[in-house]
Amino acid sequence: MTFLERIESFDHQLLMLVNGANSPFLDDFMWIVSSKLFGMPFYLIFLYILFKNKPIKQLLICVLLLIVAVGLADLTAKYCFKEVFERYRPSHNLAIKDQLHFVLNANGLPYIGGKFGFVSSHACNMFALTFLFYRFIKEKYPKAIWLLLFLVLLIIYSRVYLGVHYPSDVIAGGVIGVFIAQFLYYLSLEFKWVK
Repeated sequence: MTFLERIESFDHQLLMLVNGANSPFLDDFMWIVSSKLFGMPFYLIFLYILFKNKPIKQLLICVLLLIVAVGLADLTAKYCFKEVFERYRPSHNLAIKDQLHFVLNANGLPYIGGKFGFVSSHACNMFALTFLFYRFIKEKYPKAIWLLLFLVLLIIYSRVYLGVHYPSDVIAGGVIGVFIAQFLYYLSLEFKWVK
């Protein structure tokens, strides 16, 4: 077995383990966690913290950079990875989809996401947003990373639980998101956009 085959085998096994540990409560909970609005209350609280401690111009620059981070992460995940690699999501993989547990959406059909899943846009977006956000608040709130990390890990776990991503999809998306956050943060320092 080659190295890549071992990784793929581990990827499938971990997917089956996470997706197989399902219950009606977890189905409902993970559906909520996976929604695009789940993290919003937490980020609004942190935006308030930013607003409280920065002049309005600095706040607007931070918010603009966060929006750029999510947009860049989303575009990168879609156009540089999903449409290039065309790796089927587990929910679209004919070899394993019948072994997976799916949560029913509002119209009573199984939620299976889009066709391709490498890399996870959720993971890429959330890691870019979270890590750039943390860079802006870390001096005053260094322990905030633990709450932010918990939230982002819960969100990416939900994607695997729902059977719409392999673990490697969310890991790769997370790594790319962190790189995007770091790039934008260093750019903001270089051009002195944020103090």
